[in-house]
Amino acid sequence: MAVQPEGTPCWADAMFGDVEGAKSFYGDVLGWTFGDASSEYGNYTQAYVDGKAVAAVVPPMPGQEGQSQWCLYLASPDATATAAKIRENGGQVLMEPMQVGDFGTMCLASEPSGAVFGVWQGGTHEGFEAAGVPGAYAWAEVFTREPAKADGFFPAVFPYSAQGMDDPGVDYRVYNVGENTVLGRMEMGDEFPPEVPSYVNVYFSVDNCDDAVARATKLGGVLRFGPMDSPFGRFAALSDPQGALFSVIDMTTTQGEMPRMTDV
Repeated sequence: MAVQPEGTPCWADAMFGDVEGAKSFYGDVLGWTFGDASSEYGNYTQAYVDGKAVAAVVPPMPGQEGQSQWCLYLASPDATATAAKIRENGGQVLMEPMQVGDFGTMCLASEPSGAVFGVWQGGTHEGFEAAGVPGAYAWAEVFTREPAKADGFFPAVFPYSAQGMDDPGVDYRVYNVGENTVLGRMEMGDEFPPEVPSYVNVYFSVDNCDDAVARATKLGGVLRFGPMDSPFGRFAALSDPQGALFSVIDMTTTQGEMPRMTDV
């Protein structure tokens, strides 16, 4: 897959205190195989589906130990310029743009309500080599308690247009790049414990949602929500044994009509 248009999700990785445990868990739940750890880059280890790179796991760097979480990277043609826009629009740059060999340039940031995300300026590593197939990235949503902050930030930093769902009971938006819907934004309600901060929820595709949930919970994962049918697929939200939140979705099993969306 070529370098994605600016603002398009292009990669996902996560830090784990127990990398071998994470490899075992996601290998069983999502069918991942793993390459060799790259000692030159902090033992960064890529995950593969049918030989195509779909994500990566890495041990924490000294001083970065803490809650494991997935990080979604958004494509940028110029990570330094994107970092400047992040600051100008109320976000924080948590890690300055850093060149990673000839693979590309990365940056870590948070939007004004606190959800952490990455920026990736692709070099030889252009991002996902597969998406939408079982085991690969499928979708992502920004979960936030302050949706107005996210809605002001993302279209100012990335070339997004936005649409809102025509449902008075749900505050949900999508961000589009051209004709392509690339990211969702969901308001966090009372069902989220107050200690859960804003975050980006990454969905991985599976061929059977219920089977994936069964495998995950058998291995120590926790079911947070679902499984639930939707017009987009049957999905469930989970946390892995090290606390990282993620979702699985079977996009072939759909139910109901697509919601109406209005430009905002």
